[in-house]
Amino acid sequence: MRREPRIVPIGPGRLARTVAMHRRCSPQTLWSRYHRAMADPRTYVPTLLSRPGSVHLAALGTTGRIVAVGHLMPDHTAVEAALLVEDSWQGRGLGTRLLRHLGEHARAGGWTTIYGLFLVGDERIDAMLRHAPVPVRRREEGGAVTASVSARDLRAHLSAPGR
Repeated sequence: MRREPRIVPIGPGRLARTVAMHRRCSPQTLWSRYHRAMADPRTYVPTLLSRPGSVHLAALGTTGRIVAVGHLMPDHTAVEAALLVEDSWQGRGLGTRLLRHLGEHARAGGWTTIYGLFLVGDERIDAMLRHAPVPVRRREEGGAVTASVSARDLRAHLSAPGR
């Protein structure tokens, strides 16, 4: 029986493991997440993991290795959700699981909007959003799509009986 990765909170104490996961990602995967070429992850991951008010989650494989990360980063009354799934773990629903966990954290955060940015043509993100249980608004600008949901809609869905 295969065990699913475990979702856990992370912070600067998991820096080395998070950097190692970034290094295992292909340039295309990093481009999809950051929308630009990225330098050595040791230069940007510490800032990401120590951003005040943010929530950081990781999916740990059975060996304890980080195979995906998800972040919620406050932006005034909204919060940005961002995901990075290691190439060999993509297509298994791990991004969707992380997004659900981030939604649970956002539920209590007091934000009015949860949004994420993805590149036009990113079929995996697009498919995940098409199956969202709440209405998703999309705005395309300059090759990127901003997808957003109302925190009220998300709270209502997550609070519904049977959830």
